[in-house]
Amino acid sequence: MRESHVTEGAGRPKLPAKLAGHPSVRAVLARRDSEAADGPPPVIDAEWLRELCLAAGADDAAAVSLGHPDLAGEREHALTALPGTRTLVSLVVRMNRDNYRSPARSVANQEFHQADEQINHAARAVTRALQDAGYRALNPSAGFPQEMERFPGRLWVVAHKTVAVAAGLGVMGLHRNVIHPKFGTFVLLATVLVDAEVSAYGQPLDYNPCIDCKLCVAACPIGALTKDGDFDFLACATHNYREFMSGFTDWVQTVADSADAADFRSRVTDPENASMWQSLAFKPNYKSGYCVAVCPAGEDVLGPYLDDRKGFMDTVLRPLQEKTETLYVLPDSDARRYAERRFPHKPVKEVTGGWRPRPQES
Repeated sequence: MRESHVTEGAGRPKLPAKLAGHPSVRAVLARRDSEAADGPPPVIDAEWLRELCLAAGADDAAAVSLGHPDLAGEREHALTALPGTRTLVSLVVRMNRDNYRSPARSVANQEFHQADEQINHAARAVTRALQDAGYRALNPSAGFPQEMERFPGRLWVVAHKTVAVAAGLGVMGLHRNVIHPKFGTFVLLATVLVDAEVSAYGQPLDYNPCIDCKLCVAACPIGALTKDGDFDFLACATHNYREFMSGFTDWVQTVADSADAADFRSRVTDPENASMWQSLAFKPNYKSGYCVAVCPAGEDVLGPYLDDRKGFMDTVLRPLQEKTETLYVLPDSDARRYAERRFPHKPVKEVTGGWRPRPQES
């Protein structure tokens, strides 16, 4: 039996009679009839959008077209996340600097997680406002959760750093973090995808806020950064992300490989177990992040470094260098050799990092 269809009024969709008679459908169609406008403006006003972002809790914001050449690698991912995406809105929130600089990891990690929550709330509020204005919008997580079924490949929905740089909110520093021209590297980033163009887009900075001080190199306890710009990703991930994906896998492997409780306790210290429990119970904690902590770049940050560089290093850099802490390294690695040579007072522990061994070539 064929469905009968009902079309009421110019521009109304042709709907099956049963659907057209539903109270919700009738309410939507009646509301459309009473509205003067046919829909939201096809182009979002840039100033309105920026004020919306700031009111939502962001400290800075700028939009960039998905067609920007620097976002070619993000286009497919953005369109998969939100078909019809035309603009990416980059949001920035500041972290409290001395919290993040603290040698006490509980203080630094709490600051990071609080800022992470703030920017996720801001991005969600912007998304809600855009939705209420008639646009399709989506905000991927600023950090975690991520798409873990892709591990160890690309886990993130959108590369927030790449978007922020293209939108003119900073430049990537030697330490592989975005340096905002005013707030420096003490920022977290988020991105909102929206299916409309914006009246004005941000422009990439024509200078690098990095002052080439190399303090990030001096602060890294496992030598993941070098003065000539090289970056050892595995060294960084093995130590700083010890209580994240791969490090957790290594810890579980240790549990599985241990003969009994005594054997396990001989391999893993009580503080290590307590720290892993804390990351599982609260949120994952970073072991380092010192490259961000010591960075003096950014107009709001730079003053104390310019006034007294020795004092800055004595009060910001050296407490992190002098801290006694376990450094996690891969066996027979450059990171191990660097740590033992540069920081002999910091215990070094070899771990597999949880990385799955590559299959042997036949």
